[in-house]
Formats: sequence, structure tokens, C-alpha cells
Amino acid sequence: MSADLPDWMRPVEEAVAAIEATDLTRFVPPEDADAREGAVLMLFGEGPRGGEVLLTERAHDMRSHPGQVSFPGGSIDPGETVVEAALREAEEEIGLVPDSVDVVGCLPQLWLPPSNFAVTPVVGWWREPSAVGVVSRAEVHAIHHAAIADLVDPDNRITVRHPVGYTSPGFLIGPERDVILWGFTGGIIARLFDFLGWTREWDASRVRDLPAYMLAGDSRVQRNARAGMLDIEEPDR
Repeated sequence: MSADLPDWMRPVEEAVAAIEATDLTRFVPPEDADAREGAVLMLFGEGPRGGEVLLTERAHDMRSHPGQVSFPGGSIDPGETVVEAALREAEEEIGLVPDSVDVVGCLPQLWLPPSNFAVTPVVGWWREPSAVGVVSRAEVHAIHHAAIADLVDPDNRITVRHPVGYTSPGFLIGPERDVILWGFTGGIIARLFDFLGWTREWDASRVRDLPAYMLAGDSRVQRNARAGMLDIEEPDR
């Protein structure tokens, strides 16, 4: 156990050591998948209202997954470890200082069947928070410091509905609660919070449709939704 973690992070540290892929998703890499590998950084920190998670919102005019809220991350370069890849991507995307992060551990590798992409979430503690910002407007629209208190608030929980009829759990984030967190990132957060016992009872009948800008030109999302595969959404960096 790390001596530098706050008490509220101890359950997260214990969960990282104990959780299995099936606790997070119904998709796990088969032995013969020969999947492309990627990593994302699930970074916890301490904010004005206590614990928080750092998230990015993709540019709204991107060809793939416009406006998607996600963890920093992307493909693993040759010779990199998953930890090195997650920290490098966060540095490139939002200017995160890698040395400011203590790595708590890695969640199990998760599989995205449509693209045969195997993603490892790296869980980090932001030991020395520093300024972060949008490095490239072509890739990142905004950065969100999502307070855990808001993420577990039932008033901010919704069921997200895709036009093809697929639904999944989601969250409303941002200062005006007008940004939808769902898909891969929303699924990991929701299921990790379930595992931790942090989830509070919420009204799953509160349905919110995805805004048009999150669907524009993204035919792959439409195909994945029809196949029922959107509880894991590709980082696609």
C-alpha cells in the first residue's frame, strides 16, 4: 500500500488489486484476439469539493466520437509499457506532468470487439496537481475535473439513449450539467463505483438522448450500437 494516499483513495487501491475484467465489462480479450493494445489514464485527485476524476471532452468536429468524454489515452507505442503510454498520452493531450502522478495500479485489460482493441486503464493518484490545459483544440474541446460527489449524486445519473435504440448508464457533468459522460469511460466509472459500493440509488427511467454533435459522421458508433457493444467505446486516439 502507498503511504501517500488519502483515506478515501484506499478503497480504490484495494479495488484495483481485486477487481476482475468481468466486473467492468462483458467483453474480455479472447486468447486468439491478437488485439491492438492501448492505455488510458484514470486519474484521481483532490479538488475543492474532495475527490475528483480528470476527464477530457473530445473536439466536437472530430471525425470519430466527436464530443465524447474520455480518459486521456491512446495506442501503446513500440517498447512502451501501459503506464508509460497512459502518462505520455496525458502529457501530449493536456500537458499533464507525468512525475506528478503516483500509479496506483492497472485495471484488467478490456476488449473492444468491433476494432479488436485491448485497452488497459491505468489508475493514478495526482500527488502534485499542476496546471493542465487543452494542448490541441483539434483534439480536445474541454477538460473536466469531475467531483466524485457529483458523479455519485443521483440527480446527475441518467440513462443515455442512442438513436438506434441502444441505452446505457450515463452521467451529467460540467458546470451546467449539460455534458454527457457515457460509453467506455462512463461504463468503467459506473461499474468501478458499483464495485466500491459508492453508487447511490438513481432513477434509470430518466432518459437523455445523445446530442446531434456526438453522432455527426460517426457511422461506427451507429454500427456498434446496433450490435450492443457500446458499453465499451474505443479511445481512438
